Amino acid sequence: MATHRSKARTPRLTSHTKSHPTKIAPAFTSEAQERAFWEAHDSTDYVDWTHAPSVRLPNLKPSTQTISLRLPVGLLERIKVEANRRDMPYQSLIKAWLADQVGRPRA
Repeated sequence: MATHRSKARTPRLTSHTKSHPTKIAPAFTSEAQERAFWEAHDSTDYVDWTHAPSVRLPNLKPSTQTISLRLPVGLLERIKVEANRRDMPYQSLIKAWLADQVGRPRA
């Protein structure tokens, strides 16, 4: 289907963007049904994202999972002393050390 477009003001459309939605999303009876639908369908077929406002989420934190870690008492005490010296919670220090070590390239 050919349409007339003004070259001066029309943004270039890529395979990831569409000029307008072409389909109507179904009515969902549950969040699980909606989640399954959007996992299997491209939202650009249903939503015109070119008019969506830009959003900032400054307080969004990465998801975490609680774990149980058994450490020798002496090791934990040394970690707490080091954390106190750095003026930070010992759990944060452990996380920083783990992230640093996991991020390093291995020989």
